[in-house]
Amino acid sequence: MATNFLVHEKIWFDKFKYDDAERKFYEQMNGPVAGSSRQENGASVILRDIARARENIQKSLAGSSGPGASSGPGGDHSELVVRIASLEVENQSLRGVVQDLQQAISKLEARLSALEKSSPAHRATAPQTQHVSPMRQVEPPTRKAATATEDDEDDDIDLFGSDEEEDKEAAKLREERLRQYAEKKAKKPVLVAKSSILLDVKPWDDETDMAQLEACVRSIQLDGLTWGGSKLVPVGYGIRKLQIQCVVEDDKVGTDLLEEEITRFEEHVQSVDIAAFNKI
Repeated sequence: MATNFLVHEKIWFDKFKYDDAERKFYEQMNGPVAGSSRQENGASVILRDIARARENIQKSLAGSSGPGASSGPGGDHSELVVRIASLEVENQSLRGVVQDLQQAISKLEARLSALEKSSPAHRATAPQTQHVSPMRQVEPPTRKAATATEDDEDDDIDLFGSDEEEDKEAAKLREERLRQYAEKKAKKPVLVAKSSILLDVKPWDDETDMAQLEACVRSIQLDGLTWGGSKLVPVGYGIRKLQIQCVVEDDKVGTDLLEEEITRFEEHVQSVDIAAFNKI
């Protein structure tokens, strides 16, 4: 069915053959002369475009340099010369500015060194360098005498007062304060360190007279010793010990001293022990 349809359809299948035949016919009719003329026409168009472009470039250069400037290579050369001259002028001006800046920096450095030399720290260290300098000039005697008299006059004129007078006043004030402190401390009662001691005094046997033993113990009198209450405490087998209280000043009476004094009564006392010791 498709083949029958294409048979009845009007389609030009051989058109390319007719196109080739037409092209060959025109080529035979024109011949080689027509081809060369076409090439010459193309070359002339290119040359004309190049000439037009050159004219446009020359016009643009002439317009940039001014109405009276010449076009062509001579005008380009003159423009370059003018630009080089302007660049040289600018370079010279920049060199002048740089030189001015260098001079200003050197001046600033000189002023800075002068300020550093005139500072107090440099003044303090300056005499050492002057002593070791071999080029130091010796002043004449008249000048030295004049400076000595000037120094004496400066010493006579004391604008800020004397430091010695201030030191004397400070010393007096300090002594006065120390004296007042000593008086205040002397009036204040001194705190005496005391201790409360409970002693156990043991006899030899049950036949020892305990009343006589207590009397012997209380007969001990020392500076800083105060006897208190006492009692008899049974130990065993009919033997009793004397338990006596006392108050002592720590700086004056010690436990060793108490034991030595009590054990001197060998006939009544066998031993002494500390039952209790408390700070007051």
